[in-house]
Amino acid sequence: MLSYTDDGRIDILGLMPEELEEQILLIGEKKFRAKQIFEWLHVKRVDSFDKMTNLSVQLRDKLKKIFCLKSLFIVKRLESNTDNTVKYLYRLPDGNHVESVIMEYNHGNTVCVSTQVGCKMGCKFCASTIAGYKRDLSASEILLQIYEAERDSGRKIGGAVLMGIGEPLDNYDNVVGFLKVLSCEAGMNMSLRHVSVSTCGLVPRIYELAELKLGITLSVSLHATNNRARSEIMPVNNRYDIAELMAACRYYFKVTGRRISFEYALIDGHNDSQAAAEELAALLRGFTCHVNIIPVNKIKERDYRSDRKAAMRFQKRLEALGLNATVRRTLGADIDAACGQLRREYEI
Repeated sequence: MLSYTDDGRIDILGLMPEELEEQILLIGEKKFRAKQIFEWLHVKRVDSFDKMTNLSVQLRDKLKKIFCLKSLFIVKRLESNTDNTVKYLYRLPDGNHVESVIMEYNHGNTVCVSTQVGCKMGCKFCASTIAGYKRDLSASEILLQIYEAERDSGRKIGGAVLMGIGEPLDNYDNVVGFLKVLSCEAGMNMSLRHVSVSTCGLVPRIYELAELKLGITLSVSLHATNNRARSEIMPVNNRYDIAELMAACRYYFKVTGRRISFEYALIDGHNDSQAAAEELAALLRGFTCHVNIIPVNKIKERDYRSDRKAAMRFQKRLEALGLNATVRRTLGADIDAACGQLRREYEI
């Protein structure tokens, strides 16, 4: 899918090889040039057409006029003293800001990326929505968060989670474009089995995503077990209630065969009781799924709170009821690694 910048140029980093080849042929160049350019962009990761040294000066000048090669600027970099988590605040070409986080696991490094500048969804416990929605990120701007993280940190990135700022399925076309370029064999060639895409529950997009059979893990932000409780903290539930969401999740598993991860942000006094655990077990009975319990992050504008001990207790309740459940490992606690906080503090 072609994406254009405000000055009418094509965003080159978001093009698949066949799309780039088509554009290169249209400007009268040989087919093999597209392969060379794609390698410069996605293997050598240059940030300027001038660095494509096996292209003529004339061709490089032509590329500058027709294509835009975006880049990100690191405004702030925070590194945890406890677990090697690194949090980045990036400035985008238009002056907006987003965040991403490198997380180190036993199996390798994963980057949590943002998909929008801000978020429209209005989840009450989330810092990303407080500063407001500005715009969607292009496929290239999502991709650059991974490329820049590798370049700056010197670490090999083996996985990605789309759980940063924004609702990925609200930016559906750009997210799908990003996934296709990310997994392209001629480029980074990341297996999409190492990629998780989160959603607060945009039901029509879940059905569309299922049909693509991309191999990703779908992570559904559930956070409550009945419509009353979920609508209190997640306005999206007023559009697509739990019954509709569960039907979409069943369809996703039927079509893809991929186990769904249900995210459950634990909030003291709201969704952490034995009754809530029993409701959750009943709701997910028969699902091939995993429950990821998340001690809710403290943000100054909200009074929601929980802790790891409470999350562990809730996990034991779910396991006793037959659910596969884990407590999300807390990473970067000393640098406020939860997405949305750094951008908001910087822009206020």
